[in-house]
Amino acid sequence: MKIVIVGGVAGGATAAARIRRLDEKAEIVIFERSGFISYANCGLPYYIGGVITDESALTLQSPEGFFTRFRIKAKVHHEVLSVNPEKKTVSVKNRGDGSVFEESYDKLLLAPGAKPFVPDIPGVDSEKIFTLRSMEDAFRIKEFTEKSKPKTAAIIGGGFVGIEMAENLSEAGTKVVIIEQAKQLLSNFDSDMASFIHSEIRRNGVTLALGKTVTGFSEKNGGIDVLFGEGLPIHADMVILAIGVRPENTLAKSAGIRLGIKGSIEVNEKMETSVKDIYAVGDAVRIKNYVSNNYMVNALAGPANKQARIAADNICGKNSSYKGSVGSSVIKVFSLTAASTGLSESTAKRAGFFTDKVILSPMSHAGYYPGGKVMTMKVVFEKETFRILGAQIAGYDGVDKRIDVIAAAIHAGMRADELSELDLAYAPPYSSAKDPVNMAGFMAENVKEGILKQWFIEDAERLLKMSRVTLLDTRTEWEFNRGHIEGFMNIPVDELRERIDEIPKGDPVYVICQSGLRSYIACRILKGYGFNAYNFAGGFRFYDAVMNDRRLAEESFPCGMDR
Repeated sequence: MKIVIVGGVAGGATAAARIRRLDEKAEIVIFERSGFISYANCGLPYYIGGVITDESALTLQSPEGFFTRFRIKAKVHHEVLSVNPEKKTVSVKNRGDGSVFEESYDKLLLAPGAKPFVPDIPGVDSEKIFTLRSMEDAFRIKEFTEKSKPKTAAIIGGGFVGIEMAENLSEAGTKVVIIEQAKQLLSNFDSDMASFIHSEIRRNGVTLALGKTVTGFSEKNGGIDVLFGEGLPIHADMVILAIGVRPENTLAKSAGIRLGIKGSIEVNEKMETSVKDIYAVGDAVRIKNYVSNNYMVNALAGPANKQARIAADNICGKNSSYKGSVGSSVIKVFSLTAASTGLSESTAKRAGFFTDKVILSPMSHAGYYPGGKVMTMKVVFEKETFRILGAQIAGYDGVDKRIDVIAAAIHAGMRADELSELDLAYAPPYSSAKDPVNMAGFMAENVKEGILKQWFIEDAERLLKMSRVTLLDTRTEWEFNRGHIEGFMNIPVDELRERIDEIPKGDPVYVICQSGLRSYIACRILKGYGFNAYNFAGGFRFYDAVMNDRRLAEESFPCGMDR
């Protein structure tokens, strides 16, 4: 059996190695149009920033290494131009000498990846504008930064690549602005959780220009102006386009393969396309969201590797299925770690789910052990069933551990209240006896049993206008005086029983404290005295972060860049 694979990197290279492990006699050929058969795409921003100093560390496997270990013919600088499913051939161009030839196959695997989206706007072809997708892209950017030593950089797009490039350029001494058309960075986060990401980025000197649409570019004064539909341009020495990617579907079109959302390649659970004996994996394919069961495109390395293994299994006669992705991700944002899995609250609502949530601010490990840091967790679940839909965490230590636990819980179909039952590893340097994941479960359990009734930041404006409510802040007087929500009265939780007569009878009481714990205790006290009390999800710490972010976003844009 002869297998031709189009594209290396995560999907193609992984599939090739798996096929060889399953079939020693198969003839395997990989065609890769770049100069690298397998490399760490996700490490490219850190190579540009100098965190990764050895270029070879990014190269996971060479053509020579592939042949020596696996007897796989890996041909770089070879671009597949078209597919002929009837003849079972591909047309290939050797980019070195320009020659074109045909290669036959019994099974064909497409792993073409995705291409950076480049908008069709004036000036976009400037040599000072870069995209980052391949090793060659990284070399071009690194060469430019080392030779030109740009003082300023504008990054268009606030996704993973945009943020990672902003961090690496900033830490190399470049003044950076991130320009994003949406009102927030990282669309996989809800806007409230994105506030913590925005704060960390601003704290490190990177300017955010949110809700801004770029209409063109103009080279000027040795640099380049980023133009907007209204307002003054932003001048920078270089521009990184990180607007996102689009599935590379040229070959699929040539083969008559059915395409799906965003031009992605349609595949079934076995990673088979609509054309017999042609498979596809990676960033170019349409897959199912494991939570919503809706189709999506998910340009992440983890799913690509899993799909590649499953495609290889089926090519070799096994029966493997890809059930979909929960979309787990994690990103380093300067000192902060931000992670998400499953659906955000906003995405879940758009998908038709009736949602509820818990928001908490636990310590990364036992409070009495030095070095613990607060993280912010948001767990979203279905209102009636309590099925976990997704989670987001922003913090410093232990964020990745907790998001992975919740990702596994989603895959297992657990309810949010069942998180309380998980037996998780504990030692003071690593966790608390009640792990943050357990704490989220306890809170969901209390919601389910009616012990915890909540109010949320989106309720604040309405409540402040109501007359027949009591708004109560249960922090200490010192904390209250440092900052509070106008209209709230202050009774510290430890004084509440003695001062219970100060609270009007008959009106619902909406309670807040710094993190949500003391206000929950106050709600239980109030319940004991016959009051109908609601606890604020996330505490004043959460409220203040979100409202401060909104205030900064509404202010006139302080670009801090040379115009």
